[in-house]
Amino acid sequence: GTLCAGCCWALMAMLFVLGVMNLWWVALIAAIVFVEKVLPFQSFSRLLGLGLAGWGAALTVGLGH
Repeated sequence: GTLCAGCCWALMAMLFVLGVMNLWWVALIAAIVFVEKVLPFQSFSRLLGLGLAGWGAALTVGLGH
């Protein structure tokens, strides 16, 4: 349990916050995690990471409003 909480604390915190607000966000995150676990290659994870980083940067500079 300690190992799981140590490596996944950010995901757990995000699921708690999004889960309290909207169950659809939790379903989307669960589907993304499932796809990441099932696919044998890591290009999906890298593209997802780049996409989320780009989205975060756009929101930071005010392009997402």
